[in-house]
Amino acid sequence: MTHASPSPDDGALLPLDAVRERPAPVPARPAKGVPEPAAVLPVARVAVDTPLPHLDRPFDYLVPATVDADAVPGARVRVRFAGKLVDGFLLERLEASEHEGKLARLEKVVSPEPVLTPEIVALARAVADRYAGTLADVLRLAVPPRHAKVEAEAAPPAAGPPDGPEPGREAEAVPPPPAAGPPDGPEPGREAGPGPWADYPDGESFLAALAEGLSPRAVWTALPGTGEGGPQWAAAVAVAVRETLRSGRGALVVLPDGKDVTLADAALSAALEPGAHVALTADLGPAERYRRWLRVLRGQARAVVGTRGAAFAPVRDLGLAVVWDDGDDLHAERLAPYPHTREILALRAYQSRAGLLVGGYARTAEATQLVATGWAGTIAAARETVRTRAPRVRPAGEDSELARDEAARAARLPSLAWRALRTGLTAGPVLVQVPRRGYLPALACQNCRAPARCGHCSGPLALRGGHAAPYCRWCGRIAGQWRCAACGGVRVRAQVIGARRTAEELGRAFPSVQVRTSGKDGVLATVGAARALVVATPGAEPVAEGGYAAAVLLDGWALLGRPDLRVAEETLRRWMNAAALLRPQAELVVLADSSVLAVQALLRWDPVTHAERELADRTELGFPPAVRMATLTGSPAAVREMLGEVVLPEGAQVLGPVPVDSPRGDQVRERAMLRVPRGAGSALAAALKGAVGVRSARKAPEVVRVCIDPLDVI
Repeated sequence: MTHASPSPDDGALLPLDAVRERPAPVPARPAKGVPEPAAVLPVARVAVDTPLPHLDRPFDYLVPATVDADAVPGARVRVRFAGKLVDGFLLERLEASEHEGKLARLEKVVSPEPVLTPEIVALARAVADRYAGTLADVLRLAVPPRHAKVEAEAAPPAAGPPDGPEPGREAEAVPPPPAAGPPDGPEPGREAGPGPWADYPDGESFLAALAEGLSPRAVWTALPGTGEGGPQWAAAVAVAVRETLRSGRGALVVLPDGKDVTLADAALSAALEPGAHVALTADLGPAERYRRWLRVLRGQARAVVGTRGAAFAPVRDLGLAVVWDDGDDLHAERLAPYPHTREILALRAYQSRAGLLVGGYARTAEATQLVATGWAGTIAAARETVRTRAPRVRPAGEDSELARDEAARAARLPSLAWRALRTGLTAGPVLVQVPRRGYLPALACQNCRAPARCGHCSGPLALRGGHAAPYCRWCGRIAGQWRCAACGGVRVRAQVIGARRTAEELGRAFPSVQVRTSGKDGVLATVGAARALVVATPGAEPVAEGGYAAAVLLDGWALLGRPDLRVAEETLRRWMNAAALLRPQAELVVLADSSVLAVQALLRWDPVTHAERELADRTELGFPPAVRMATLTGSPAAVREMLGEVVLPEGAQVLGPVPVDSPRGDQVRERAMLRVPRGAGSALAAALKGAVGVRSARKAPEVVRVCIDPLDVI
């Protein structure tokens, strides 16, 4: 555990806020026909919502006296830009403008609600610079769309002092709001003890630092197991949030998906006063989500739990930011500039002088890098505690099992797995993890084993059910008259078996046992303690009341055989997330070669050593996070043109360009990778942003997608 310092050692976490000298401001001059400007602070600096990278800067407008009262910093406005009426955010009010020409006026103040706080503006600017993006793109992720009816609802009194500053306006420091607990101590059922943190040697000191108003930063390797109210990690996060609120500061918890938000929301409801926190997820709907977001903005809720969009929630006086399971790819934004939740919260913790907790059962190389640089400390349990809490892991391919059952080498469910299922069902629910969703997601020719492809677009063929015809997963066409292009065969066989087919087979094998599925078609958050077979895809495993009695991790080859830089790290993460839901010392069977490093880490329940080895290997080979890397993806001509124009920092390496697969297979695309030392990451982002701006200014017909530190490097 490390307390906040002036700046992190990792240059990737530093905001790019180079100070530039500006010319002396000149008084604002209204254009002809513009109404009389406001008497005080007549200039509004506006962040215009424009997609053009070369216009990524604020613009000055004149504030008419008629909208003076509503034109507050952070308000939504509409302005005339390039001959069109566009949206924007008012960043600040000024006495004079540096622009020497005539200023256009604000056309309209859409709402006087100051939805964009100075802290979020600074964070959005830092994220845009970190990922070579634009402020407008980040603000679309940070501020939800306006819902006028919700905004007009009468707001209850804010939680802060009655004489405090208005939301969105910076002022002198104000006294912190009262702590979340009642004046006479915690309510019954809301104990003030360390809770699950008592199992960690540094856990109580971490809580004490939060309660004292300090800003500890830590990478937390959570213990497996579930309690009466859900998983232990959720209860531990709730205790950390409670202590942060007791210090008079706010807290922010970001989780991968809605299932985790449901679990954490329940834990926070049990630990905090009613109304002290809100949950923000996309499935709430625009009205309810905006209503809850406004409660945070107005200071009525001081803690937030949500998915990746909640990383920009306007929590007042942030004291702790938590990201759980940072290796989950759901933390990576799919929209430009493709930021990652872990990096957003690290930047925010640095700028706000807040604490940061990066937690998970497994550990990523990026989190290990934070520890290696000294920017964060570690919180982990003693090995004796880990041994008593972890399940008993057995690989299916061990020599004793092969000697007893030679057919186990080729069987999808060897005898060891069947025994674990039968034994576990006598004591409660049993979990079966299947890497692939669907019924039969991949087919092959029955004769020559060649992959079955669509005759129209060459996409992979799949089956939705036992009596359905093959269909193409790309174009959706039914391949009723399919014929193998290699041998002319017309029969297909399963190449990969999905979760629904697995559930069907297990249902026939255990006819008296209820079989439940959790995956894309429907994710279960919890299941009861009654005996049942739960078939789930990775990340969709429900929490069982009291924990699972046993588990089987199927098709390890499907996870370990993917062509991905993070394949070992990701496989171990998915296995440990499922294994952590078992009862202590319950039997876990993993169908994978015991000599694989990820399997060895699971056997020992030692994700830290595996992550340190992974970081060392990437450092030797020159892969993230040991270096900073960017990818340029587009048509061959556009990528090569941009490579010829960009001015790269010293020491940069260009790898490629090489052809890459198009999403539909109907376009020719190439990708180039740029690699620089970590210290030159900011320079690389600035160079790429400048090159994109140049292409935008000259209206280049083809767009090149720029992604900094992408998850899919290989």
